[in-house]
Amino acid sequence: MEMKREARRPAALKWLLRILLCAVCIGINLLGVRLVSLFHLPLYLDCVGIILASAVGGYIPGLIVGFFSNIINGLSDNITIYYCFVSVLIAILASYFSDKGYFRKFPLLLIPICGFALIGGGLGSALSWELNGGMSDGFSAPLARAIYQSGALSGFLSQMTADFAFDLLDKTVEVLIAALALRFIPETFRKSVAVENGGVLAQTAQTFGGAKRVSLRVKLLSFIALVAVVITAGLAGISLLLYHRSTLESESKMAFGVARTAAAAFDPERVDEYLALGEQAEGYVKTDRQLAAIAASSEDIAYVYVYRILPDGCHVVFDPDTEEGEGSDPGTVIGFDNAFMQYVPALLAGEQIDPIISNETYGWLLTVYLPVYGQDGTCQCYVGVDILMRQLAANERVFLVKVLSLFLGFFIMMLGFGAWAADRGIISPINRMAATTGAFAYNTEEARGDSLARIQQMHISTGDEIENLYHAIQSTTEETVQCIVDIQEKSRQIAALQSSLILVLADLVESRDKCTGHHVRHTAVYVRLIMEQMRKMGLHADELTDEYIEDVCSSAPLHDIGKIQISDTLLNKEGRLTDEEYSRMKQHTTMGGQIIDRALAMMPRQSAGYLAEARNLTEYHHERWDGTGYPHGLKGEQIPLSARIMAVADVFDALVARRSYKAPFPFDKALDIIREESGTHFDPDVVNAFVACREQAFRVAEEANRQNDQAY
Repeated sequence: MEMKREARRPAALKWLLRILLCAVCIGINLLGVRLVSLFHLPLYLDCVGIILASAVGGYIPGLIVGFFSNIINGLSDNITIYYCFVSVLIAILASYFSDKGYFRKFPLLLIPICGFALIGGGLGSALSWELNGGMSDGFSAPLARAIYQSGALSGFLSQMTADFAFDLLDKTVEVLIAALALRFIPETFRKSVAVENGGVLAQTAQTFGGAKRVSLRVKLLSFIALVAVVITAGLAGISLLLYHRSTLESESKMAFGVARTAAAAFDPERVDEYLALGEQAEGYVKTDRQLAAIAASSEDIAYVYVYRILPDGCHVVFDPDTEEGEGSDPGTVIGFDNAFMQYVPALLAGEQIDPIISNETYGWLLTVYLPVYGQDGTCQCYVGVDILMRQLAANERVFLVKVLSLFLGFFIMMLGFGAWAADRGIISPINRMAATTGAFAYNTEEARGDSLARIQQMHISTGDEIENLYHAIQSTTEETVQCIVDIQEKSRQIAALQSSLILVLADLVESRDKCTGHHVRHTAVYVRLIMEQMRKMGLHADELTDEYIEDVCSSAPLHDIGKIQISDTLLNKEGRLTDEEYSRMKQHTTMGGQIIDRALAMMPRQSAGYLAEARNLTEYHHERWDGTGYPHGLKGEQIPLSARIMAVADVFDALVARRSYKAPFPFDKALDIIREESGTHFDPDVVNAFVACREQAFRVAEEANRQNDQAY
């Protein structure tokens, strides 16, 4: 428990330093904005903190600084808040450039400068155009107007060109300040506050760029992005709908207010007089001007007029002139537009109707009709007010741009946090487990111990199913390693038992042949010496593997197993054998092969192991290199390698060993005989290898004779 608390303290300190980094960088941004305002500089200086936070701590601190810097600046300049998405994009790009080392050398600084300028002067300029409904009034405005007036570019491109030029200057200053500051930040501090992201940006880009399979990282990021986009689109759509309804309601209230003001400007009892006399009626012109002034009181108002509604249409009472054209004369009858047809009965009855949106004779308008009643309570006329829907639509578009900009900034920030959280809590642990288990080495006990230690040292503690998976892998791996240890121990026991049984079987054969003594054991030692020497000399290196050598050495004691079927009388006969007896004795080779064949028939092919070589040894160890041997008269490399090696070992041991019927040959004499038979009886390569290890062979021969002396 104490160790866990000690482990949490450094982690808590790191997060405290990261929070401090974010606070300081936000302060740097706010200070830059204040300095620009105080000294009226043609710069922004609102991204220095973003670049520093991303370069020092990674893209997570950069996103926090970028987003909240705009939120705080937006308290004093509400338009700033809508540039959040520009700031968070710069944060992500700054983190990427920092990982690439672009802030360390001057020529490379041009890359982040141009990248940031494209975002600020490109996307930022397009956003400014939409928010302002055209050219902005910022410090880039004079240059934008000059470019536009030259006729070289459109208004939008002129504004973007001017914004990019000033933004290029601004980002040059900001990048240079940030690069200079980074030189004074200790590397130890960077390592302390850096938020581990496992190379999310680079790996994701690489995955999208060339992976044939979709990685878990891309799947998670795609899911997070999809959810964020759906939520953002839904919230933006709901916000726009609410704004649209609120705007219509507000404009309708305003229009009814204007209509009531207009209704107070004339006497409804004189409507008949106005229709009959028009401008000749007393006070008509003055009232008409008052209505025109009311219409001009707001740029949203298109028309203010007074109609008497009759079955044949709208009879004009007042229709003031506007900038777009002259109004209709009093008494003029105007037909009903299609949008009003369903309301005609209510209008004829003098009732109040809801606001109407139409796009017909007079354009795209929001129209309200206010009934004006006489003293007797009858409707004398309607005051109509038309609101320009085009202006309302433009306002809604600006609102939508603001909402999308704000949501987009929030979306990018949350996507970054989601990517970091997914990588830290899911992807990175899984990749670590996959890499560690994939590199697990089973070949030696030391390698298994090191591999198991690496798994145990991962210490994955996500507190969820990932941690459960880690513990399951750890437990399974430990059990697997223990099973391997147990299996190897059992294999060693089985191999020892197998070797013992082979030697017992060989001893059974030997006990019937009083002349052979410990022959089978000694020949096995010579066989091993020869094979290891041949491998050192590079002879048959592809065939002389560790497994092959062990198989041949294990099966060497069985090379005379066929003698078990030779009678004791013949096997222990003193004196020279007759030709018939010799022919019978030679059959021990084929008989041995048949015995091994019966053993092989009872075993799976893949489990044959040393028995396959045992058969070669038993049947072919009396074949000769020149083809004059028995039982098949094989020649040269037709004879299996193991049998060619056994031929040298078998003859040499027979020469140097003491027998009841002969004294042992001196070692050098026996070796000379082996040399003389090279190329006729024996494989020259085998002979050369045996001669090369003569010292070891001499020691074996001496030990063999001591054992034989004790036996005799």
